Amino acid sequence: MRTARSLATALASRSQLAPPSNSLPLFLRPQQARPFSSSPARPSHVGSLPIPCPTSVTLTPTLASTSPASKSTRLRVQGPKGELAVDLMPFVHLEPLPQSAQAAPHYSVRVDDPTVKHQRAVWGLTRSLLANAIVGVSTGYSLSLRLVGVGYRAAVEPIPPSPTPVSPSSATSTSTHRLNLKLGYAHPVLINLPADVVAATPSTTTITLTGIDKQRLGEVAARIRSWRVPEPYNGKGIFVGDEVVRRKEVKKK
Repeated sequence: MRTARSLATALASRSQLAPPSNSLPLFLRPQQARPFSSSPARPSHVGSLPIPCPTSVTLTPTLASTSPASKSTRLRVQGPKGELAVDLMPFVHLEPLPQSAQAAPHYSVRVDDPTVKHQRAVWGLTRSLLANAIVGVSTGYSLSLRLVGVGYRAAVEPIPPSPTPVSPSSATSTSTHRLNLKLGYAHPVLINLPADVVAATPSTTTITLTGIDKQRLGEVAARIRSWRVPEPYNGKGIFVGDEVVRRKEVKKK
């Protein structure tokens, strides 16, 4: 067996006999591992966009929590349609931009250090939430759902009075109407609506949801859709907006 000294001598002589890497062809040279991205961190493209704000919408900063240790700011967005709140992290700042006499006010969102990944992510998120809130309280949002299937029907009906007393907090968070859906089950599907979402049925197979909170509107639509998710074989289900399902052919024996 070769001793450790003889093995080290053999390795040293082999390294001396090996040609330098510069003299080797390009395809035989050792390749250095490249990083995933060599470009420097760039600011958020979404967060740096200005936010237009109509004159009918007012932004009022308040404290997000009554705790003195909390440094977050809650921005109250008030408009003709209602009021929403957007929380701002301590490193996120909202600044008005200079405007002309004809243009509507614009605001800019910035962070303390755009090179920090977490701040850059919250930067774009805060800008999107604030822009959605401004559009919601000024013009509102609308979302349509289509019921595709034999016997599928939808109707809006008032919620019957409950025999048990309801707490005031739950009464204010729930609307006085609900959706009555017939989706091929042995029983009707009853879905209570939140207080800030209004539902209408222009036809028996169409549901229109309106509200000022875009996120809440999407949550209600997803809850309704979950009762009959569109399937690709017969094309039946509850479709949200312009949703399209790629059809599949049934396997034949």
